[in-house]
Amino acid sequence: MGTEAVFVDNYLPALLAQASQIISTEFHQVVQKNGLSITEWRVLSTLSGAGVVSVGHLARIATSKQPTVTRVVDKMVNAGYVHRVAHHGDRRVTLVEITETGRELIAGLIVEAKKHEDEVVRRLQPLDVEALKLTLRRLIAENRTED
Repeated sequence: MGTEAVFVDNYLPALLAQASQIISTEFHQVVQKNGLSITEWRVLSTLSGAGVVSVGHLARIATSKQPTVTRVVDKMVNAGYVHRVAHHGDRRVTLVEITETGRELIAGLIVEAKKHEDEVVRRLQPLDVEALKLTLRRLIAENRTED
């Protein structure tokens, strides 16, 4: 191969996907050792401190299809980790809220996730982490569809 740059080595979506895969895989091993699926972790961590959230929003954050998240929510309702909340304006919208049992389950993993993030950031120094997070939040917000 010559000195010509490989397209994906400078293609933002490919770089973001690869970085996410590397960083997420490290922590996903911790999640699975604690008996949760990745989707369960994403749903519970999203609900932790968020109040009432729609299944559509959870699906977007969990990067899963809505039917998959609905099945996971059903399982977590049965386990007592979350409960459904009626939407007063639209019966088609399913709202979910974490229970105290769910909070207790996820609390230790959130601590571990923060430690993992600190380690990732430490390895990337010097890096303006807040600027990176702001840029990513902006990218997400500008491309967000309503739930």
